[in-house]
Amino acid sequence: MAAAPDFDSAVYFELWVSLASLLRSYTAAHGLNGNRQATVELGENKITVRHADKWLALERSGANVAWTREDGSGGMLELTQEGRLRAAAPQGAGSTEEDLDMAAEAWSRELMQ
Repeated sequence: MAAAPDFDSAVYFELWVSLASLLRSYTAAHGLNGNRQATVELGENKITVRHADKWLALERSGANVAWTREDGSGGMLELTQEGRLRAAAPQGAGSTEEDLDMAAEAWSRELMQ
């Protein structure tokens, strides 16, 4: 009998799929006025969003998410079970969290400009 999947893994995968869906929705919404469209590719551990020369690559390992932009900027985030993305803040400042939908909207707005 196969072992049951790890609860945390299932939660993080569902959040990952939700993040890709949010990116699809928000890039579509931001592209309506200019009849522009982005592509969103979803893999088990990678999401890539492209519009013209701009792109965003997200790579997941468990709850950890590395993001990279076309300009070479990037960082590390952590998915929380509450459906948020947590970023480590500078030493002594604690961490910051943002709802998945707010992060997806901000990324989409930047990509579709």
